[in-house]
Amino acid sequence: MKSNIDLLSSAANQARGLAMDAIHACNSGHLGLPLGCAEIGAALFGEALQYNPDEPKWINRDRFILSAGHGSMFLYSWLHLAGYAVPLDEVKKFRVLGSITPGHPEWHETPGVEATTGPLGQGVGNATGYALSQKMAAARFNTASHTIFNNHIFCLAGDGCLQEGVAAEAVAFAGHQKLDNLILIYDSNDVTLDAMASASQSADTALRFKAMGWEVQTVDGHDIPAFLAAVEKAKATAGAPHLIIARTIIGKGIPEVAGTSKAHGEGGAKFVDAARKALGLPDEHFYVSSEVRAFFAEHKKQLAADYEKWKAVYQDWRAENPELARLLDSGLKKEVPADLLEKIPTFPADAKLATRAAGRDVMQPVAAAMPLFISGSADLHGSTLNYIAADKDFTPANRAGRNIRFGIREHGMAAMLNGIAYDGIFRPSGATFLVFADYARPSIRVAALSSLPVIYIFTHDSVAVGEDGPTHQPVETVSGLRVIPNLDVIRPADPEETAGAFAAALERVDGPTLLALTRQVVPMLNEIPVGTRREGVLLGGYIALKETAPLQTILLSSGSELQLALAAAKTLGAGTRVVSLPCFERFDRQPAAYREEVIPSGCRRRVAIEAGVPDLWYRYTGLDGKVVGISRFGLSAPGAKVMEILGITADAVVHAVHSL
Repeated sequence: MKSNIDLLSSAANQARGLAMDAIHACNSGHLGLPLGCAEIGAALFGEALQYNPDEPKWINRDRFILSAGHGSMFLYSWLHLAGYAVPLDEVKKFRVLGSITPGHPEWHETPGVEATTGPLGQGVGNATGYALSQKMAAARFNTASHTIFNNHIFCLAGDGCLQEGVAAEAVAFAGHQKLDNLILIYDSNDVTLDAMASASQSADTALRFKAMGWEVQTVDGHDIPAFLAAVEKAKATAGAPHLIIARTIIGKGIPEVAGTSKAHGEGGAKFVDAARKALGLPDEHFYVSSEVRAFFAEHKKQLAADYEKWKAVYQDWRAENPELARLLDSGLKKEVPADLLEKIPTFPADAKLATRAAGRDVMQPVAAAMPLFISGSADLHGSTLNYIAADKDFTPANRAGRNIRFGIREHGMAAMLNGIAYDGIFRPSGATFLVFADYARPSIRVAALSSLPVIYIFTHDSVAVGEDGPTHQPVETVSGLRVIPNLDVIRPADPEETAGAFAAALERVDGPTLLALTRQVVPMLNEIPVGTRREGVLLGGYIALKETAPLQTILLSSGSELQLALAAAKTLGAGTRVVSLPCFERFDRQPAAYREEVIPSGCRRRVAIEAGVPDLWYRYTGLDGKVVGISRFGLSAPGAKVMEILGITADAVVHAVHSL
């Protein structure tokens, strides 16, 4: 009878065969990692990981994130062998339209896939976010009598991932925060896509990680017992995240390309017949032996038994801690209080606030009403004003803190927010200046692609930033974000619209929302009823000022420029309507009848104003209308002067209307 190690070795070779066959069948994909990391997969899914294939969302499972998402056949092979709902027919349909085995892992598509990975380095940030989330969960929900969270977060990454800046940001954060539930496996094979790794890197990775507070081990990635011993040591190490440098041969099993950059993609596919034979695999394609099937079936039974033991503890915990259980349930169900907007006090009519300051005031009752809402900032709490005042920082000594200091790491912050959102217990938000959204944009895009309910609180939203000058004055940024599918971008015009914006962001659970808030003080738009302003943001757009004579002109605006449209309307007369459009995306989702009611198609005399590039506004003004905007970068001067020089004024709106 074969030993478990022998069976795992056989499983590793058969997983290599599955990857070869799938990639050969579609003539597309990446062979290098699935072949080079096969023993790592066998050790993880055959012994080291705590999971239950029949309960893929078990809250105390170990998470495995494949940061090097191009090696997706590695993950699909092992999910199939482990007994997840990834049948062999789906493995055979790798990269086929409509399959659950797409080219790169997608969170919504495949049971057992913990994150949408593809852009290199994202998975490292996601895993760090997962680890942070699970630390917070353990601090909130574990009791002296019951431990319901004690898992580990595993991430497999290669040179490409670790060269990306987003990974470096997350690694530094994880080391500083001593996230000892995080285990990063570095597939160290000396090869990148174009060439040997030495062509583009020469750093000592072990020393680099040690300098950032990580524990480090180096093992032969093809030696299953050695790798398992490294994992056990990593699990037992407290006080620091753990890096396992696994030395591997990329494309192992195809001698013609193994150990070279040609092994990265499908370059070895033409040699697979000979390679399969050399690995001892039969002529039958997509072959898995009965003994390997039996091994994983037995392992699945043991995993299920372990799960049942945990479940008994969990049920006892629920019985003894009903309030905690209700809180956990609310997080997992993404519940939002039905009266959330009512819990936010109205602002004094004479308030003089920037919308970032209004956001600070709105956040406090929101945080009180939603205990699992958390807030972080890229070293800008003092400017973005999104600190939860009644709570403290998340630190190694206080895992229950709801304020996260991400440091000056915008991209890493956004990737970590995604990890928290993937975990699905907490409602994450993070802040920076709007002009730095492009540092975070790849992660924001993945959040939109994955329908993650992340909230971005981005302030200093226009050239009215003023003296900081054009490097800090967004011009194209808002429009650039609006074109990302499934991302809601909201620019509230005053404090009451800001209250509506936060409620809208929290009520949305099927995608991310970005709040673009001002640095400069804006007036209270008291001519518009409070309820109209708040509810109008939930709808994305609304009539801010209705004409009192036959409709002749429609003015449209968002954010701090709405006050200018209202001022222009006074000059233009009774036939002028003003429409506030704080969120294009929410407005476009409204029924056609509502949109027609707000912006009647019969009135084509339309002018929009926004302190940014004008192009997207033409979808609402039409080609017959005009847009008062900015088609250049800003300049360094007081904010009001910049707006005047760049033509963002009520007079400019009046002039545009008269020119039609």
